[in-house]
Amino acid sequence: MDFTKTTEQASNYNHLEKMNVFELLTHINSEDKTVPFAVEKEIPAIEKLVQSIVQQMKKGGRLFYVGSGTSGRLGILDASECPPTFGVPNNLVIGIIAGGETAIRKAVEFAEDSTTQCWIDLKSYNINRSDIVIGIAASGTTPYVVNGIQECKKNGILTGCITCNVGSPLAIMAKHHIEVVVGPEFVTGSSRMKAGTAQKLILNMISTSVMIQLGKIKGNKMIDMQLTNDKLVIRGTKMLMEELNISEEKAVELLKKHKNVRSAILNYTNGNR
Repeated sequence: MDFTKTTEQASNYNHLEKMNVFELLTHINSEDKTVPFAVEKEIPAIEKLVQSIVQQMKKGGRLFYVGSGTSGRLGILDASECPPTFGVPNNLVIGIIAGGETAIRKAVEFAEDSTTQCWIDLKSYNINRSDIVIGIAASGTTPYVVNGIQECKKNGILTGCITCNVGSPLAIMAKHHIEVVVGPEFVTGSSRMKAGTAQKLILNMISTSVMIQLGKIKGNKMIDMQLTNDKLVIRGTKMLMEELNISEEKAVELLKKHKNVRSAILNYTNGNR
């Protein structure tokens, strides 16, 4: 298939090595400013994908992100933040990267070129029709991701994608396609830059919106967050003080007793103080 990859087009800037640090930073920042506007154009597509994810999760499904390189790492990052932020099980949002755990920190040669491994990786999680799989690939051509989404489609599994080119094989294959075109990178082809930023913004939007729709936020507070460090315990204490109009001492007592902000609120309001 022949289509134009804007992610591979030449940078709008040249002779980067001759620029001083201030010039480099200024030009990078100027390019970065364009990313949210590109994302804004895709909000209707993101909305449809979020609605589908919520529907699948209400049926007991899970959300999978699959990607390679920067895209895979961003998926893993978003997935790994969901349990501590929203108090959901570790297996509700799952990030899978070409090359496995090693590839999170180091590039694994040719891992992204496999046309079979993604489906093998997904099957190891007993993927089923209640789940939804989002392929993340700036180019929209990564074999690992494209073929994984293709196998999902063959097996009746709902799919989505996040890519930075229009009309890519990945977008054509996925049921819900988000095509956020950020244009040429400051360093030609370095899609960890604007493309990566766009993917991160969209992943934030997806997971946060899904969790709010599933009732994991009260008001604007993360009442289901895991209390895994002193900062979060202090935050949880303040939440209880504000929500229940109680003293700090009482809030600390409730949090120690119930181990969770939501549980503390429910028990307190039900008279279990």
